[in-house]
Formats: sequence, structure tokens, C-alpha cells
Amino acid sequence: MTKAKSIAVVGLGSMGFGMAQSALRAGHATWGFDVAPDRVEKLIGEGGKSGSIPSVAPGLDIAAIVVLNAHQTKAVLFGDTGIVQHMTPGSCVVSCATVPPDFAREMAAKCTARGVLYLDAPISGGAAKAADGLLKIMASGPPAAFEAAQAALDAMAETVFDLGAEPGCGSAMKAVNQLLAGVHIAAMAEAITFGKSQGIEPGRTLDVISKCAGTSWMFENRAPHIVAGDYSPRSSVNIWPKDLGIVLDIAKAARFSAPITAVALQQFVAATGMGLGGEDDAAVAKVYARNAGLTLPGEA
Repeated sequence: MTKAKSIAVVGLGSMGFGMAQSALRAGHATWGFDVAPDRVEKLIGEGGKSGSIPSVAPGLDIAAIVVLNAHQTKAVLFGDTGIVQHMTPGSCVVSCATVPPDFAREMAAKCTARGVLYLDAPISGGAAKAADGLLKIMASGPPAAFEAAQAALDAMAETVFDLGAEPGCGSAMKAVNQLLAGVHIAAMAEAITFGKSQGIEPGRTLDVISKCAGTSWMFENRAPHIVAGDYSPRSSVNIWPKDLGIVLDIAKAARFSAPITAVALQQFVAATGMGLGGEDDAAVAKVYARNAGLTLPGEA
């Protein structure tokens, strides 16, 4: 049995909160930090702890950083109230946001300079799998970082992909995943609304295509949201301009053409322009529906 560790989760959004729950369930002392006090209070209600970064960080074994982007990650790690300056040598940062590989390498170097281990560890799976400890984690970093983070990885993930000793490799693989995920969501939305233009109701398209070669995980996961007319955000539209933007930035630096990604990105940008940024990412279907004069389930 893994020895109980002291773990902090910084960022208690839909993914981070579930990860903190998983750490608690595994028997670890778990601290939560978030800009929204109600999220911290909710975790305390489930057995978590709270406190100030300066008082808590020196006793931490692991700090999982589950914020939105590179800017927030850097602020959490090295800002005015950054956590790394208070962590003890040999403790480990597990960085989970989708960020460019070069940024992950920069953060790893800064952590190493302070004697703190860094695991580049972007996550995949969604809020439900986070809460069940069944995430997929695409991790890279030195063996010592994997060893130091093992308790958190065991608690939070079903599968940990070891992508080598070089930080940045995990983030590169996450970019590949996000390319496919974003494109597949946009393709799902296009297919559902294309079917609607031909008189095929979304529910019928879901029933048939989910059993045919054209299906995908994103189709089977997101199309039911459209069928139900329920756009409560499990994963919001706002995520995709950021993540697909990162993919295209990496591609540009590599002089790699990614035209399908660019087209998918524009659909998500259009969705944010329609005021749909806070809705479930399946709401990108509304862009297609609006342009074609179609009405989706749940709309008047």
C-alpha cells in the first residue's frame, strides 16, 4: 500500500476538484486552493484541508497544478504568492494544464534550480473520470519526479503514459490529443447538423452512427448533449480556442501545416462570438445550425 502523502491541488475546477477527491479517497492528506472560496469549502466538507500557501507548502510532498493555462501555471508556481519558493527540496510539482512544450521545459528548469522536482503531466478524461481516479496522464520528467509523484498518480489516474525523461514530451503528446479531440468535436457537430439538414433528427443520427465506422469517442460522448438540448458545461467551448491555438502555435514553430485544426478552431471562435463560450463544447453545433437556419433539440 502506498504511504500516505501530503498533496495539494491548486485549481479546484471540474478536473482539479475530482483529482482532489481521488487523493482524499486514497487516504492522502489533501489541501485545496482555488480563487473561488466555495470550491475550497466544498473540499473541506469532504475531508480536505485549507490554509495559506506559505504555511502549507513546506510540508507538501506533491503539488498538483490544475489551472487553465500557461499564464496561470506560472503565476501559481512563481508569482508573488508562488508555491515553489515555499516547497522543500525533493518535493514535486505535477503540472497538469495544457501548455506548450517549451513552457513546460522552462518551468522544469526553474523548479530544478530550487531543488523541486517537476513532472510535465497533462491530463485527459473529463470531470467524471477525474472524480473516479480514472484519468489518463501523459507524463514526462526525470525518474526521480515520477517516483516522487507516484502516490498522486496512483490515486488520480487509471493510466500513466511514461513519455520519457525530458519535460515537454508530455505536453507535446497532449497537443496531439487536443488536436484530435477538438477536430472530432467540430466534426461531430458538423455531422449532426448536416444530418438535420437532410431531415434526420440528431437522436437518430446518434443511434446509427455510434454503431458504424464513422463514430468516435467524442461523437458518442458529446452528441447526446445535443440530442438532450443540454449544454451544461462538462467541458466548455472556451477551452478550445486556447488548446487548438496552442496546437497551431506549435505547428507554426515546426513549420507544419495543420489546416484541419485551423478550420476547427474557427468554429470554436465563432461559437465564443455567439456568446456560447461558457456552454458545453457540444454547443459548437449551434454555429452550424445558425448558419443553416436549423433548429436543434431544446431550442424554440
